Amino acid sequence: MSAREWIGKDFYRELGVSSDATQDEIKKAYRKLAKENHPDANAGDAAAENKFKAVSEAYGVLSDSAKRKEYDEARRLFGSGGGGFPGGAAGGPGFDVGDIFGQASAQQQGGFGGLGDILGGLFNRRGGAAGATPNRPQRGADVETDVRIDFVEAVKGATLPLRLSSPATCSTCGGNGAKPGTSPRTCPACSGSGLVSRSQGAFAFSEPCRDCRGRGQLIDDPCPECGGEGISSRIRTLTVRIPPGVSDDQRIRLAGQGEPGRGGAQPGDLYVRVHVAPHATFGRSGLDLTLSVPVSFTELTLGGTITVPTLEGKVSLKVPPGTASGRVLRVRGKGIVKRDGATGDLLVTLQAAIPSKVDDKAREALEAYAEAMAGNDPRPEITELLEGR
Repeated sequence: MSAREWIGKDFYRELGVSSDATQDEIKKAYRKLAKENHPDANAGDAAAENKFKAVSEAYGVLSDSAKRKEYDEARRLFGSGGGGFPGGAAGGPGFDVGDIFGQASAQQQGGFGGLGDILGGLFNRRGGAAGATPNRPQRGADVETDVRIDFVEAVKGATLPLRLSSPATCSTCGGNGAKPGTSPRTCPACSGSGLVSRSQGAFAFSEPCRDCRGRGQLIDDPCPECGGEGISSRIRTLTVRIPPGVSDDQRIRLAGQGEPGRGGAQPGDLYVRVHVAPHATFGRSGLDLTLSVPVSFTELTLGGTITVPTLEGKVSLKVPPGTASGRVLRVRGKGIVKRDGATGDLLVTLQAAIPSKVDDKAREALEAYAEAMAGNDPRPEITELLEGR
């Protein structure tokens, strides 16, 4: 994107956030809008597709602290509503350095770099006229998407196909923006720098070249697929490997699978945010699996052996006599196994199962038990407190 196009867009408005929004607020706004307007969820909806591209472009700038700083500075200097020049953005109608500084003597040709150095920093170019270096390549923006997996896939790992609609290097022109069989040519007005210089009194100023719109190249016959941008939107399918033990809301980085770079630069990265569905029976605490198992009063009192499930099958678990309800028993090595060899356990919580109704035979047995335990106070501390002792 040229300097002028960059300045003329309000990325904050595209995401619906204020200019002082935090990175978390920007990320939250992007994820919400990207999900609502994703082409997969809005097949054939051109407006949703355009909105998806716009918010992706905005997030690519605002999520990068360096790019955001440059963008904010550009808007402050040249954007409408900021501390810009009369007439709007640099190079726009009515732009006249004399309106700001007044008319200086034509003989005052000092060695000031003026705003050329500032613009060079903002748009990753060196200011100057003929002989300046071409535009510096720019790394592609990082992209984020979401996948949903079940609990077992999160524990054991999985390989999933990922279908994306995203900007990519145009396959027709190879990214140079020119129709196949033709090539871009160096802009004669700026000699490929994307900037032109002019003097006003004691100052030398640089501004984006109007002929090439700051790109440094002219495309006489644009590519029919991408319209000269070198980037087009396409559907692609990737394979993402979910490692064993992945946590809910964890991000997985796929290097080089983000937006393509410009000017031959490296592409950005793709971040896959994983959402794990809860399991009906098992829970998780770090690398440990958790399980709550109902047991009878007699099993807790007399002890015994119970059978509990695992994700691979089942195991036998010994309950010691006199076990209290709520006690946690550990089954070693039956938790999550990560690729680095770290292994968790299965934590089994024993919960006393109290029947809502009992038959006459069971009632007689319970009454006999209560009579036999009459001298055994289960609440001695509470009894002492009630009796004032």
